[in-house]
Amino acid sequence: MRASISRSFLCFLLGLFSVNNLFGQQPEAQNFAHNVDPFIGVDWGGNTFVGAAIPYGMVKLGPDMATFDNRRSGFGYSSFGNILGFSHLHLSGAQGKYGNILVAPVTGPLNLTDIKTPRTNEVATVGYYSAKLTRYRVDAELTSTRRVGFHRYTFPASQQSHITVNVASALGLGSGSESQKFVGAEIHLPSNHEAQGVARFKGGWNMGGEYKVYYYMVVDTPATATQTWTGTLLSNAKDASVVATTPEGPSIGASFDLTTKAGQVVQVKVGISFLSVEQAKQNVQHEIPGWNFDAVHTGTIALWNAELAKLTLSGEADAQRRELYTAMYHIMLMPTDRTGENPDWQSTEPYYDDYYAIWDTYRSSSPLLTLISPDRQRDIIRSLIDIYRHTGYMPDARSGNDNGRTQGGSNANVVVADAWVKGLKGIDYETAFQAMKHDATVPPENAQKEGRGGLEDYNERGYITLADERSGSRTVEYAYDDFAISEVACGLGKTAEAALYASRAHNFEHLWDKEMAVLGFTGFLRPRKPDGSWAEPYLTVRGTWPDFMYEGDIWTYSLYAPQDMRRLIEMAGGTDLFNRRLDFIFSRGHFDVTNEPGFLMPVLYNYAGRPDKSADIVHLLLEKAFTDSRAGIPGNDDSGAMSSWLIFQSLGFYPVAGQDVYLISTPSIPDASLTLGNGKKLRIIAKNLDKSGLNHYVQSVTLNGVELRNSWFRHAQIKDGGTFIFTMGSAPSAWGQTVPPPSMSDADFHSCVPRDASQQSN
Repeated sequence: MRASISRSFLCFLLGLFSVNNLFGQQPEAQNFAHNVDPFIGVDWGGNTFVGAAIPYGMVKLGPDMATFDNRRSGFGYSSFGNILGFSHLHLSGAQGKYGNILVAPVTGPLNLTDIKTPRTNEVATVGYYSAKLTRYRVDAELTSTRRVGFHRYTFPASQQSHITVNVASALGLGSGSESQKFVGAEIHLPSNHEAQGVARFKGGWNMGGEYKVYYYMVVDTPATATQTWTGTLLSNAKDASVVATTPEGPSIGASFDLTTKAGQVVQVKVGISFLSVEQAKQNVQHEIPGWNFDAVHTGTIALWNAELAKLTLSGEADAQRRELYTAMYHIMLMPTDRTGENPDWQSTEPYYDDYYAIWDTYRSSSPLLTLISPDRQRDIIRSLIDIYRHTGYMPDARSGNDNGRTQGGSNANVVVADAWVKGLKGIDYETAFQAMKHDATVPPENAQKEGRGGLEDYNERGYITLADERSGSRTVEYAYDDFAISEVACGLGKTAEAALYASRAHNFEHLWDKEMAVLGFTGFLRPRKPDGSWAEPYLTVRGTWPDFMYEGDIWTYSLYAPQDMRRLIEMAGGTDLFNRRLDFIFSRGHFDVTNEPGFLMPVLYNYAGRPDKSADIVHLLLEKAFTDSRAGIPGNDDSGAMSSWLIFQSLGFYPVAGQDVYLISTPSIPDASLTLGNGKKLRIIAKNLDKSGLNHYVQSVTLNGVELRNSWFRHAQIKDGGTFIFTMGSAPSAWGQTVPPPSMSDADFHSCVPRDASQQSN
């Protein structure tokens, strides 16, 4: 376990010190936080978090809501309906977990079955949320630190004012396979202004085991009376406990009863811990020792500004600025830094939770953090390796301190390989390689929890049959995971293992039926029966857990082989037919922008000599699929996965995760910069951009004054910063058509980046 004062808390203290002691003595730092609109993505499935949090903060304090017909939001927020209260743990871009320790101010008679209110005057900014709770005539404000939620309520004159806390509440409670289940809870009132205890839950989307949320709550105004409840029965008892009889309850909580004057402010601090009540109390005492709400909020903004400052823009439209800074905000909400809060083992390594899921984030979020926050990405990977040490597997997803669920391949393999080929230091790559090899050799007991399902078939036959679920998507993802393993093995000097896993990188070919024809195109992935014979073609648009392909179809997964696109293009009939197939996919609605399996598809034209077509598709998607509205993210943001795709493509290039290669599409900002982890800047200047978007075709590119003829570049070319200058035009050019990005089938292909692994661990 790390020292009790975390790096995040030290930064937070420095922010407060700067605000409280140096205000007016030094120039004000540039405020990037005001560009963030937390409401972007809350509607139409974006599921983005609305509330108060610091970067990677454990506490995400925000409203939990139900629509006016009493359908409760699965991720917390709803643009329409009633506020049920404010809970302290949330996801972002996903649902199916948390919503724990629900605090609600109430006026009037206390009806435990009817605590809800409409709201007006709603405001959400970085580290802050406020609303007028119209039923109770209370103004609610929220902010937070890493592990503490801070509430400020302004009450009307009332003889019956209450601060309530419901410790049985959670999002998505029910008996379904992906529902959360309440297990039991305790609440104790040590005084007339304190409550503490533990709440226990299990399940959720990841079907995880039990997680315990310990809490310590303190109110700055002593109550005239206190009450606890179980079920619907209020009592004067100072202690209460329940064991759940159904997945939804019974309810348990407490009320601090007050007499308030008009405009009276009542403040509440709630510390959260996964270790103990005492730790939750210490979190309050260490992180928010006083009652200065505004200072805490200002310190939170300072933390966010330090992160958001890594992106600078010039000449952008107002909507683009809001979209991109909000996207930066979204990618830093998860995973959650729980270092010092691991209930399952003690370790000197960082501990992160809420990988939700790596299947989503490995494609663009991880490569973006490697560029702009390498120390953070290093710690995230160290956490994954430590989870392997103590659970047996690096997770593909993890939440509530438990692995699960595994949707596709063992994609942490790609995350490690991406770090290796880009020279990320401070990682125990030898142990990481053992974890990767474990994924590829040891069948898991529960294939939806961790590891690789269908592994015996895959390693024996080179593909997975219909005897296992998701056999198509798994086969192509395992092939790429094995390519990632081969990269790290080669770099570590493990020649035999590098050759073995490189040979498996072409296993996707074993499910390729070269005779299968669909809508004029020939050659697709096709399921095989347990005896190895072809099964009926799989034509479902978007499969799920038991299907041949997970959250994708044959149009998407048949073109997923980033390790060897040259070979795939040959299998698809050559460059002309491949480009025609891509044209058909994008023009006939076979591309799904709302989901991660298609993230790489818009730039696959680069492999077939038509980067101008990549520019067309990316430009269209940025214009039509992403906006600065509440429905501005086309699908689940998935821990910032969609947001990181938006950032890369707006800058004009996109990573091939797990490789040191970036593919150029089309920049949409006249002048943008990323501050890299070493403090150097990567600047992208796009000349001749016009507001109409007509000039979205690249005519020429220079990097640090040297002409760049290819529609791709390597990480080594930008790792120390640099300046791209794009010259844009209104018609396609011959730029970038000659030399395609690297593929395993290239005569001069090399993926091995040998280094001294011992140096990488320092």
